[in-house]
Order: sequence, then C-alpha cells, then structure tokens
Amino acid sequence: MHARAVAATTTALLGTAALLLPVHDARAGIVARPAVIAHRGASAYAPENTLAAVDEAASRGVLWVENDVQRTSDGELVVIHDDSLRRTTDAEEVFPGRAPWKVKDFSAAEIARLDAGGWFGPAYAGTRVPTLKQYVDRVEHHHQKLLLEIKNPGLYPGIEAQTLKVLSNEGWLDQRHLSGRLVVQSFSAGSLRTVHDLRPAVRTGLLGAPPVADLPSYAGFADLVNPSHTSLSRSYVDAVHALTGPHGRRLEVFAWTVDDAATARTVAGYGVDGIISNRPDVVRRAVYWF
Repeated sequence: MHARAVAATTTALLGTAALLLPVHDARAGIVARPAVIAHRGASAYAPENTLAAVDEAASRGVLWVENDVQRTSDGELVVIHDDSLRRTTDAEEVFPGRAPWKVKDFSAAEIARLDAGGWFGPAYAGTRVPTLKQYVDRVEHHHQKLLLEIKNPGLYPGIEAQTLKVLSNEGWLDQRHLSGRLVVQSFSAGSLRTVHDLRPAVRTGLLGAPPVADLPSYAGFADLVNPSHTSLSRSYVDAVHALTGPHGRRLEVFAWTVDDAATARTVAGYGVDGIISNRPDVVRRAVYWF
C-alpha cells in the first residue's frame, strides 16, 4: 500500500476507534477499551524496530508503536532491542572479527551497512537499522503515537538528554505531542527520574511490577507502571490507578506482551490502559467492537 494511502486509512480507522472507546470509570464498573501498542512496530509481520514494522502497524490501523533506543560508538541513537547486533542483523557475517557485536562498539556508518530484515524473510532483505530520527519521522508521517524505551541506560551515560534532544529537534516535545502522543519508558527508575528532571512535561513509564507498597515512591516522576501481563491482577491495576502521577492524573498501566485474543480479553478485564502486542491487530479485534 502506498504510504499516503496507509496514512489516510490509519487516520480513518483511528477516528472510528476513538468514538467507540468508553470512558474508564472503575466505580461505575465500566471496563475500558485499552489502547493497543505495536511492540517494536507490528513485529509479528515485519522485522522488529524497523521502518517496515512502523508501516505495517499503520497499515493495520494501529495508533501506538513501541521502540527501543541504544547508541553507537560515535554517538548516534539507533532503534534496536538487543545490546548486540547479532540476532537481528547480519553483523556476524559482515564483521566476522568483531564479536560479540555490541551496538556500542560500532559506528553509525557501520551499522547502516547491515541487513536488519533478511533474518525475518526474503521480502525484507536489505532493511536497515533506523536512527531514532528516521524512526520518529516515520511515526509522525503516519500520525501515530510513540512509546519509546531507553534501553540499557547504564551502557550509555547521558542517553536521556540525547534522546530528548532528538525528540525536540524533530518537533516531538511541543504541546501537541506531549499531551498524548509520547511516553518515554525504561526499566531504570533512575533513567526515568533523569528524563523527568530534564523535561518535566514528558510523560514517563516505569517498566516492571514494583510491589504495591513501593508504588507511591515512583508516582513523583512516573506517569505509568508497565508490567508483564503475567504479573498482573485487577487488584494491582487498581492500586496503580489509585495514585496520582506527576502531571496530576492517575497513574496508568500498559501491559506487555500479549499476542492472543483470550489473554487480551483477560488483561483488558483488569482495567489496563494499554496492551502492548506483536500482533496488535489480533488484540484490537479482541478488545474493540470491530
């Protein structure tokens, strides 16, 4: 599908979805229809964390995409999940003497040479590892929202400020984006606290499921708590929702990673605000009315 047609189709579908979503009100017993987030893009259908995966999510009418950000040896931010290039590129063949092929040990130009799609299927051979700039520009092209994970921040001192700089340069820190189109998440509470201190207006999400007793300590700088669906219960979601975050709104919950309809309906029944999925179309059909 042509990119312009994809964008138009996406906008129409998402407008319909917004009209169908009821307002969440736990006291009234209403179950929210959660947002659906394409994990590493629509990664069941295209190679993860690539522009092709963003396009695939858009073609399926998915509003949110999730990605992972790491840094090259010469300071470029790139979108890739593992701290090694080995699993999702041909780095082992192109650079046979560079084991263990850590992202941080390769320049941006070297990574740009790698095939990040051939492992997924012949149709994607030659797909590249995108820079963060390229990725956010593609998300913007499709009028989507972004759940951005700062991956392994301990390996990359200062990556929080650098990530925010790229987002700012690409227009993602204006009010239109900050009000509902961007969340920065991490497993590192310290990294999120840094993001919040540098740009208090940016919404942040803590990955994992901290004990309920510890949740208030995160509410000063985190707007979401994003656990694995296997660690969830309705009581845990209610405990998160009972807290007010740094922007004066109740904390939210995005659960990961759900790929089948039955689990999606169960997790939605807990009252989560979002479900992260490699198969976002499957989840959307399960929890929406269409």
